[in-house]
Amino acid sequence: MVKTDEIRFKTRGNGHIINLTDDIREKVTDSGIESGTVTVFTPSATSGLTTVEYEPGLLKDLPEFFEKILPSDVPYHHDMTWHDGNGFSHVRSALIGPDITVPFVNGELQLGTWQNIVFLDFDNRSRSRRVVLQIIGE
Repeated sequence: MVKTDEIRFKTRGNGHIINLTDDIREKVTDSGIESGTVTVFTPSATSGLTTVEYEPGLLKDLPEFFEKILPSDVPYHHDMTWHDGNGFSHVRSALIGPDITVPFVNGELQLGTWQNIVFLDFDNRSRSRRVVLQIIGE
């Protein structure tokens, strides 16, 4: 069985990190599928999905890390094409990737004790966002 759903939310941009774990857990439960996988996909070229321990230190560490390896205040060729100043966000998004797949058994996501599924907004402004969930199993 395959079910498709989505989660919609607003972001602040500039490294905003949103914990989607509870929303995803609820969608998996509502699907009625007992065991399988859920793939979460962001149809965006300026965001990404991963897992982290969702705690205040990491919520500061991650944006600082990305600023060190892919600074927002240097020129990017993308910016010369579109003049929107968010070339860094596209490169950060390409590094993290647009999706994550998590198994679930008896309706429970098989995440580690401290793992949470997070949306990383790399863009330089706030946006309305959505993620698509494809829930597959039996």
